[in-house]
Amino acid sequence: MEGMLPREVQVRPGFALPADELRWRYSRSSGPGGQSVNTSDSRVELSFDVATSPSLRPAVRARALARLAGRLHDGVLTLVASEHRSQLRNREAALDRLVDVLRTATAPPPRARRSTKPSRGAVERRLQAKKQRSATKRDRRVVPPHD
Repeated sequence: MEGMLPREVQVRPGFALPADELRWRYSRSSGPGGQSVNTSDSRVELSFDVATSPSLRPAVRARALARLAGRLHDGVLTLVASEHRSQLRNREAALDRLVDVLRTATAPPPRARRSTKPSRGAVERRLQAKKQRSATKRDRRVVPPHD
């Protein structure tokens, strides 16, 4: 079954994981499966060692370790898939999850926000609209008669 895996897993352009860095474990899955559920190892655990992987550049590794800190055990990310009846479908699901997790964890940080200020025209239009609204509300008031 190991021959069905791709040689490398494309995470993003310019970043692919060699298949030999992935560790697979199989066990019996709970849930649907009929008579074969007690005999087939359809549950899949996929592990990837983020801390020591040679595929990750140091900056990307540091970013991934920081963002995945709550999900790592000794620097290893482990994902479990058991929602499908077949082992192959669970393997595909685990691989898809790994790609999604790594894609978000290794994404570059967002660009710094450049502070801006509203143009003079925008400020004037805002103040004019406030004056107009104030006048509208003032005109609705009932003025008590003077004696």
